Amino acid sequence: METVALLTRKKDVERIDIEMTVDKEDVTEKATYQKIKDYVKEKYGLNVHTKYIAEVKRKHGLPMHEAPNKVDVPKREYPGCPEEKVKAIEEALGYFRMI
Repeated sequence: METVALLTRKKDVERIDIEMTVDKEDVTEKATYQKIKDYVKEKYGLNVHTKYIAEVKRKHGLPMHEAPNKVDVPKREYPGCPEEKVKAIEEALGYFRMI
C-alpha cells in the first residue's frame, strides 16, 4: 500500500501590528511578603512577621491564597499585630498600590 500526501502552503494571513507605550510610573511590581518586609525594615527599621502582613491584608479585605499548612485550631492565642507595625505595613501596602 502506498500513501500520497499533498502538502500545501496556506496564503499569508493578514497581520495587524500593535504598538503600545507604557510609562514606567504605570508599571507596578508585584508586592511579595519579602518585599513588604524589606520596605518596612528600610523605611521604619521594624522587623515584621509574615503573620502580621497577613493580618493587615485580611483587615483590608485583600485577596489571599489559602495556606497549605494552615491549622484549624491554633494551639494557643497569639497577640495581634502592634499598632505601630500595622501603620507601617499599611503604608507599605499603599506604596505597592495594594490599598
